[in-house]
Amino acid sequence: MKTKLRIGKYWLYIPLVAMAIFYLLPMYVMLVTGFKSFDEIDLKTMWDLPRGLAFDNYIEAYAKLSPFLWNSFKMVIPATLLSSMLGSLNGFILAKWKFRGADIIFPVILFGMFIPYQSILIPLVQFMNMIGITGLPGLAMAHIIYGIPITTLTFRNYYASLPQELLEAAKIDGADMLGIYRYILLPISIPSFVVVLIWQFTSAWNDFLFAVVLTGNEQWPITVALNNMAGSQIIAWNVQMAGSLLAALPTLLVYIFLGQYFLRGLLAGSLKG
Repeated sequence: MKTKLRIGKYWLYIPLVAMAIFYLLPMYVMLVTGFKSFDEIDLKTMWDLPRGLAFDNYIEAYAKLSPFLWNSFKMVIPATLLSSMLGSLNGFILAKWKFRGADIIFPVILFGMFIPYQSILIPLVQFMNMIGITGLPGLAMAHIIYGIPITTLTFRNYYASLPQELLEAAKIDGADMLGIYRYILLPISIPSFVVVLIWQFTSAWNDFLFAVVLTGNEQWPITVALNNMAGSQIIAWNVQMAGSLLAALPTLLVYIFLGQYFLRGLLAGSLKG
């Protein structure tokens, strides 16, 4: 019986490995194309390994994309941090400090998760122009506001799983509302912060739609600049693929080094109930 279960368990790996290979095929094409010379670029030889390692592609791609790469960091880092902090405060208040109308406000906040970007582009641009916040600051603000629903949901569910006696003990010791948050809940909510930081960083970094309508030529993030690397007649696919890897590298590194903490944060109660 145990042998049959073990064999059945191994059979499960076959579809998993097949799906992983299928998912990684575009990355393989991107990597091998990024190391090829322009003369090697052909649909017939798309799957072939490069005859040599042409690092000139990455040097050229970085030279073209480096200003926009730093634009992305300037936008993504404050957007990620601020939306995470606001979500943490919202989650704390909605989970542990019940007030009249809280059961209405929370679903209204969550409703923002289901509003598609396309439906609010025109009023968003008009509003940003009206208040005079354009370029990277306006793009960062858009991601902060759009990130509040998911960060609020994550922290609210995490804080709701904590025992109320913890807060009552802090009140007895004389801690006020902000004191409880700062000294009790904030230090133990690191797992949830990891979850929302990774989520928000990836979401803001990979955004194209907001970026292309809210920023101008010199303030493009890397996603818009990468799209505009393609020439009007001849596209240097080797340089384009090298630029694609450079654009994807920050999010890849985030998941490589913090992926295990992301899973721990989810399992610690971040998306419970």
